[in-house]
Amino acid sequence: MDEQQVVLARRIGQHVRTLRRMRGLTLRELAGLAGISYSYLSMVENGHRLLKDVAYLNAFAAALKVSPEELTAQPFLPADPYAAEVHAAIPQLRLALMTMALGSPPDRQPPQEPVTRLAARVRRANRLYHYAEYAALAVRLPALLADLHAAAEAHRGSATRLKVLRLLAGAYHPACTLMLKNLGYSDLAFIAVTRAGEAIAELEDPVYTALNGFFATHVLMAAGSPGQALARATTATTLLERSLARPAAEALLGELHLISATSITKDRSRPNPDRTSDVRSHLTEAGRLAARVGETRALHLNFGPTNVKIHRVSLNTDLGHHGDAVKVGPDVQPEIIKVPGRQAAYHADLGRALSHVTGSAAQATEQFLKAEMIAPQRIHADPLIGDCVSYLLGRRVPSYVRRDLVGLAHRMGMGIGR
Repeated sequence: MDEQQVVLARRIGQHVRTLRRMRGLTLRELAGLAGISYSYLSMVENGHRLLKDVAYLNAFAAALKVSPEELTAQPFLPADPYAAEVHAAIPQLRLALMTMALGSPPDRQPPQEPVTRLAARVRRANRLYHYAEYAALAVRLPALLADLHAAAEAHRGSATRLKVLRLLAGAYHPACTLMLKNLGYSDLAFIAVTRAGEAIAELEDPVYTALNGFFATHVLMAAGSPGQALARATTATTLLERSLARPAAEALLGELHLISATSITKDRSRPNPDRTSDVRSHLTEAGRLAARVGETRALHLNFGPTNVKIHRVSLNTDLGHHGDAVKVGPDVQPEIIKVPGRQAAYHADLGRALSHVTGSAAQATEQFLKAEMIAPQRIHADPLIGDCVSYLLGRRVPSYVRRDLVGLAHRMGMGIGR
């Protein structure tokens, strides 16, 4: 190293050591988190190695929960490794959705595996969605949808076809529809709901028809039409109320009340008192159903008392009742439902509420970091979190809070400087 590089190496090494100690990490712990050797980290901290490799800088920054700029004091391109992988998989999924209309000739032979194996693959896909592992899910979905499509055509006229159609509906939602919605592809999510509807129409099952209405509500809301979303949810609710004796019907009805309440919070054309009253009415009904049903994963959903409480936080936040959302927060135990995506949503929504409570920037940031640790791909794709991070960075916050926020902004690909 020349003299200038020696000075830079020492400065970066000091930054790494200071941040490591602030995080309460030993040399070996940081080396393990960053995926580098203990000896290399020691040389970096002592200024004997210049940390300039982009991969190493990103690894150290991610492990220390800061931006690379915090280490180098130089501009650095924002990067989200998860986003690059999942978005690279979207073109193939888009093509699959566009070409796999039910009844059209499949592009492959039916899979040489039993329906039970196909069912296991559908469960795996929905597990990946609920764990917010979007990159892994996006890569697997095209082949899964193609195999189910081919299997449905191969069993035309038999009882097995109905089983495959239910699996096809289960693959389209929530795994496909809500992943695409969360990533910002509401148009592709609409195609997924439409494809699911084609399969469900043949089932002539009111519960599955209402289920498709539930996911269509999500998509319409994401597309910026809360009025149409509420209308779709209301239609599905009316249909389902005539079939409550069917398995999982009450759980789905509870979810429809929750998504109806969410749609109402987004409708700025309604007077705020009316929105608040209607939201509370839906929450009350959802709470009543949750008490009857208990915690359930029926239809690949997550209905129950815990999810209703999580919605109390998010709905109060969306209504602008930030103090009420914060008061509800301590009563929620999101770990009960053992679904990382919902757990992360709780911490993110509580963080959004805290962002607007005076003097709570540190607590808000802590909640965002908890959410990110649980489900990074979901949090990095959430524009509401990005808005809150930008809002907090525009305010006067303690230096340690700003450091955490800048690091989060970098990992979200927001490109916000120090």
